[in-house]
Amino acid sequence: MSLTSFIEVSQDSHFPIQNLPYGIFSTTEKSEPRVGTAIGDQILDLSELAKAGLFKGIQGLEEAAKVFAQPTLNGFMELGRPVWKNTRAQLQKLLSANETQLRDNQELRAKAFVPQSSAKLYLPAQIGDYTDFYCSREHATNVGIMFRGKDNALQPNWLHIPVGYHGRASSVVVSGTDIVRPSGQRITPADKTKPIFAPSAKLDIELEVGWFVGTGNKLGSRIEVADAKDHIFGMVIMNDWSARDIQAWEYVPLGPFLGKNFGTTISPWIVTMDALEPFLVDGPSQASPEPLPYLKESKPSAYDVKLEVQLKPAESDKFQTVAKSNLKHMYWSVTQQLAHHTVNGCNMRAGDMCGTGTISGPAESEYGSFLELTWNGTKKVTLEDGVERVFLQDGDEVNLTGYCESTEGYRIGFGNCQGKILPCPYQ
Repeated sequence: MSLTSFIEVSQDSHFPIQNLPYGIFSTTEKSEPRVGTAIGDQILDLSELAKAGLFKGIQGLEEAAKVFAQPTLNGFMELGRPVWKNTRAQLQKLLSANETQLRDNQELRAKAFVPQSSAKLYLPAQIGDYTDFYCSREHATNVGIMFRGKDNALQPNWLHIPVGYHGRASSVVVSGTDIVRPSGQRITPADKTKPIFAPSAKLDIELEVGWFVGTGNKLGSRIEVADAKDHIFGMVIMNDWSARDIQAWEYVPLGPFLGKNFGTTISPWIVTMDALEPFLVDGPSQASPEPLPYLKESKPSAYDVKLEVQLKPAESDKFQTVAKSNLKHMYWSVTQQLAHHTVNGCNMRAGDMCGTGTISGPAESEYGSFLELTWNGTKKVTLEDGVERVFLQDGDEVNLTGYCESTEGYRIGFGNCQGKILPCPYQ
């Protein structure tokens, strides 16, 4: 029988007792940002539980009141996976239907539970460094065909290394933050050698999953692929907003820059690797070519996470689904990404974030960007009422979401990753 909570949780909720993701929130009554976990439509204030002594006995979490009163999760992340696992187990126990310690303490419940609808959510961690990978074979192939032709779709290195670039941590924002249309140098079809300065005309989204480093490694050391999962705190949904026309002009020879660093949106709740564990599956075959030994994995390392792109065009008052994909399609796993990131001795730190790159599936309906859905603007996405899109227009709102579906009927979800496009103030 599936574990249940005394807190009512609807069947389609992203946040049952089997999930319990971590985030940072505040309320009107208490403005200090602090650590909470999502359960149903409620937030459980972990700082209140800590003050009540309900984390006593968890080795390594002796200063729970201090850790959970922080405005970021970094301090908790640094404590390591045994602490994460034991804290989650304690929360599941406290929230379970038959456990009286919290259920029957009305005074504590009044202080500790907050409706999500009345809370303000923040970035869950102070992100020191941010790296974005390019790990979907379908996405890389589609983009390669568009710009280099079918015979040269994948670069020679792509099947040997998880390709990535260093992004900009300062412009990572939490879901619900507006995104200003960027301007920059771009070329026009009339003259592909001489740029103009203008607002981007090819503003796009990228359907990605982000993952956070919990415990890092020392400079000069590396994290083995077999140990990598113990260093990953959890995952979020991520939208790597992209100005395709700015990117196309600037990316040679050093890769993405201004076409990417104007905004990256993430969902506010970090879903732990332990919550995702039941949804591990085999990923795509890496038999030909085989990865080098430091990247080889012997266990399932992909995750069956259903992903969705929803668009509310400026002319409409409702979101419409334009694409569905799945994280299990990703060629290079998150553990391979971390192992590769550190193989040269690069040191990772608690709160560092990495993105998977756009997650596209084999079918056209599974493409994770408008670049692919419209094949670089050569066709249109048609929505209800005849509204059409090639790339994003001012006033458009995008919501990315994802969840795992259990055979027992519950979902492990990430909530929303949402943003609205505002006009560019520069011409």
